[in-house]
Amino acid sequence: MKRSIFTGVFVLLTMSIAAWEGNVSIETPQTQIILHAKEGQDLRMAYYGLRTATLGELKASGCDFDFSVLPAFGTVDMVQLPAIQVQHSDGDLNLELQVVNYELQKEGKADVHLFTMQDKLMPVTVKTFYKAYREVDVIETWTEIVNGGKRAITLKRFDSGHLTLRQGDVWLTHLHGDWAAETNVVQEPLTLGCKVIRNTDGARNAHIDAPEVMFSLDGHPSENHGRTIGAALCWSGNYELRINTLLNKFHHFYAGIDPQSSEYVLDPKESFATPHLALTYSEQGMGGVSRNFHRWARTQGKLHRGNGVGDILLNSWEGLYFDINEERMLQMMDDIKQLGGELFVMDDGWFGDKYQRNNDSSTLGDWVVDKKKLPGGLGKLCRAAAEKGIKFGIWIEPEAVNTKSELFERHPEWALQTKGRELKLGRGGTQLVLDMTNPQVQDFAFGIVDNLLSQYPEISYIKWDANASVQNYGSLYLPKQKQANIYIDYHRGLLKVLERIREKYPDVVIQDCASGGGRANYGLLPYFDEFWVSDNTDALQRVYIQWGTSLFFPANAMACHINHCPYWNTGGRVIPLKFRCDVAMSGRLGIELQPKDMSDEERQQVQTCFKDYKEMRQVVQTGDLYRLVSPYNRKGVSALMYTKDEKGILFVYKTDNYYNQLLPRIRLDGLNPDKTYTMTEKNVRVGQQPCALNGKQFTGSFLMNVGVEVPLWEDYASRVFEIK
Repeated sequence: MKRSIFTGVFVLLTMSIAAWEGNVSIETPQTQIILHAKEGQDLRMAYYGLRTATLGELKASGCDFDFSVLPAFGTVDMVQLPAIQVQHSDGDLNLELQVVNYELQKEGKADVHLFTMQDKLMPVTVKTFYKAYREVDVIETWTEIVNGGKRAITLKRFDSGHLTLRQGDVWLTHLHGDWAAETNVVQEPLTLGCKVIRNTDGARNAHIDAPEVMFSLDGHPSENHGRTIGAALCWSGNYELRINTLLNKFHHFYAGIDPQSSEYVLDPKESFATPHLALTYSEQGMGGVSRNFHRWARTQGKLHRGNGVGDILLNSWEGLYFDINEERMLQMMDDIKQLGGELFVMDDGWFGDKYQRNNDSSTLGDWVVDKKKLPGGLGKLCRAAAEKGIKFGIWIEPEAVNTKSELFERHPEWALQTKGRELKLGRGGTQLVLDMTNPQVQDFAFGIVDNLLSQYPEISYIKWDANASVQNYGSLYLPKQKQANIYIDYHRGLLKVLERIREKYPDVVIQDCASGGGRANYGLLPYFDEFWVSDNTDALQRVYIQWGTSLFFPANAMACHINHCPYWNTGGRVIPLKFRCDVAMSGRLGIELQPKDMSDEERQQVQTCFKDYKEMRQVVQTGDLYRLVSPYNRKGVSALMYTKDEKGILFVYKTDNYYNQLLPRIRLDGLNPDKTYTMTEKNVRVGQQPCALNGKQFTGSFLMNVGVEVPLWEDYASRVFEIK
């Protein structure tokens, strides 16, 4: 029995027959994936790219692009890596999958294609999903494995997806870094052999390597040109991305949860769903892929804030660290109000009873107000913020505990650990990670937020931090036969907590922080409004960090703060306040210093910055991003811009300074070539006049094809322009 579904024609098709034979075109506005199967065969991919192909044309053209979407161990050529491996109850490690059913379902603004495959011998079902959005060019894929037998099976590998790319001049772009140096852009050609990108931190997965990549199919990556595929694994835990390249014309890309120490025991009648793998395709280079991901995040629920914009805030951390008291909190509220900000966030150091939180060695888990530091409690601070006309926020770290805490004294079993083994202690020499696989711990973590927001509904912002890796691999809650589930069930438990919080408190703004950008991933962002890009707020290094982060994440998700100087994280480097302001203005703007230590001129500069940012933040935070000159190209400058509704915001930063320096003309993008635009300089340096470009008019065609000479004379020069 043969059924065919071609481009643009979709009907509900459900079959319960021995096998399915047909082909399906999975489509977004501009792209498509073509899948097919023959009688008794597993699901196979024939095409991914621009929405222009049919299976018949592909075959007629001599295309030999025909690979399993989920290569199974034991049935594929062992030279090709498997994407799924199951150990059956009798020890059998093979899977022979065949498509037995296909359904098309409607889900909001997306079409969900469900292909059901069954093993030919054992009662294991594998469901493969493709979710195609009708308004953005993103397709998500994932799998669900169902144990239909009477005995437990073990999942040994369970990738979310597999993509095959034809060999040629294909380049990989990925992000690599460390704490305070996240998201360095790495670009390299794909060569023969196996390339593996993974993270095994346990709790945070984006500090070293990131679970997002791009593939440039037409040579060295370009911002504006060339066929480019982007992939983002929507998962907050350990992951593994693999690219296997053989002498057979193809690259094989696999993405999924890292199986190391994560073999998953699946009981009878249970199912296991893998994280979603988001795919996008653009013929406008890396910039096109980025804009696709940004639109998808803002419009399809992948970022809790959606298309909303964030407030300008002052966070107390770099201004005071743990040295919090009531007088300083009230003073900082006055300062942010006078500067023109909208929100004050009290960071670490506000809590503790038996143990006072004066450094990072104690008190995590004891989420009660320190009445010695804050005699009026949170109520007084909430009332004071309201009286001053600003919002109030607070810092918490719900997933951690210090051994020096009342919580650990009451519930030492709540920390991840192995009975009889010495505890490996983290930050401060006392920090442990709580066992989020345990429902009691999940209730505790939810209760931290619930207690704060039910007692103090005025709290409008929470900074949720996570500063520890999983160093003690063991759970006193999970049975011995399921210890390998820890890495996965930890994050499933975390998601349960976040789902409960969002169900009850959908409007509170929550920042995702993990020693900086350790949790910048699309597994968590549906529950968070933004993330802390890095603990390094040095403006020069942030140019690079924010550039890399922008490859996959929109500006309204990126918390970017003006820091204090000299700055300890970069050896005491001093950068002019104007430059620091301009760099922070390219994301969700905030400030992270002690305002009372600022000079009058510095306060005036920040006031100007805040005032101008309020006029432009809608474009910056929700507009289309165009990266113009990369700091990684070492041309002495970095430039980027955002456009929305015939308006643009241009940022230009001087990253090097030497005599007789030749700087490139800045050619803009994203404008209407037939419109005339006026350039207005914003956040002009205090005591100076706007530059010569201020007030000048140019056509969009001139700005995009010829460009402008941006005056950048002195060290750390920077300019911001509104273009409308």
